[in-house]
Amino acid sequence: MLDHLADRLDPAHPVGAAVLGWAGDPRADALALRMTGALHGLVLEGTDEDLAAAYPPAAHDPDAIGRAISNSLDRHADRILDWLEHPPQTNEVARSAVLLPGLLTIARETGRPIDLMELGSSSGLNLHPDRFHYVYGSSSWGEPDSPVRLATELRGAAPSLDGDLAIIGRAGCDARPLDPGNPKHRLRLAAFTWPDQSYRLERQAAAMKVAAENRVDIECRDAAEWLEERLSDPSSGRCATVMHSVVWQYLPDATQRRIEAALSRHGATATAQTPLAWLRMEGIGERGCAGLTLTLWPGGETRLLARCDWHGRWIDWL
Repeated sequence: MLDHLADRLDPAHPVGAAVLGWAGDPRADALALRMTGALHGLVLEGTDEDLAAAYPPAAHDPDAIGRAISNSLDRHADRILDWLEHPPQTNEVARSAVLLPGLLTIARETGRPIDLMELGSSSGLNLHPDRFHYVYGSSSWGEPDSPVRLATELRGAAPSLDGDLAIIGRAGCDARPLDPGNPKHRLRLAAFTWPDQSYRLERQAAAMKVAAENRVDIECRDAAEWLEERLSDPSSGRCATVMHSVVWQYLPDATQRRIEAALSRHGATATAQTPLAWLRMEGIGERGCAGLTLTLWPGGETRLLARCDWHGRWIDWL
C-alpha cells in the first residue's frame, strides 16, 4: 500500500500536498499509518466500492490496487484529509493474554481484590480481562462462553493461572478516549488494524461488544494528573493496581516522572491492607520483544515477570 501511495502522491494534489508537505515529523506522527488507516476506513464504511474490491480477501493485484488508490485520492480527498488530522489509535486486546498472568500474580501475592486503573485505555478493551477466555498450552482460564478467545504461544514455562482474580473497580484515562458503543469510534479502531488480518478484526469486534455491554467511562485526562487523583484516597481491603500496555513510549518525559513519583509516594504508605501494584507491558530495551514488569508495595520490589510479543502473540514466562 505504501509503495503504491509513494508512486502516486503528487504535490499538486490536495492529499499529496498534505502528506509531502507534512509540517511535523512524519515518523513520530505515524503519517504512514494515518494514510493507510484513512484508506482502510473508506473500505470499512462502504464509501469506496472499487477500493474495497481490491482489498483483502481479494488477492493482491498491483494494477487493480494502484488504480483504486488513485481513484480514491481523487474521489475522497476531503475524507482522507480529515483522517490525516487524527493520530492513529489501536487497542490490541490480545495483550490481555500477557497482562492476565500478572494480574493473577498480584491477586495471589496480596490476597486482595483488585481496583484496576489503566493508563492509555483507548476504548478500554483491556479493562475486561476477567471476561475473556484464555488458552496457554494445555491450560485454560476464564469464561468458557466468552466471545473473546485468546490462545497465546508459550515460549518456555506456562504462567501460573492459580488464584482468585476479583476485579471490583475499573477505571481508565486516555488523551483521546474512544467509546466501544459508538459506531464511528469502532470504525476508527478497526481502520488501524491491518486489513489482511481478519482474525484480529474479528477478535477486536468481539472485545468491543464485551466492553460496550460492560461500560467503563474512560476519562479524557492527562495520565499523571488522573493517577494522582485516583491514588489520593486508597481503600482498605483492595489492591490499587495501575496497569498500562505499550503506552509509556508515547508519554512526555515530564508525565513519566510525575507518574513514577506518584507511585513511589503512595507506595511508601502502602500496607498489607492497602497494597499498591504497578503492572506494565512495555519495552525493556531488548530487540523484538516487550516485557511484563511488576512493582508491588509494600516493599517496592520490581520484577520482570515475562518477555512477550508486542501484540500478545507469545509469552516467555520467567
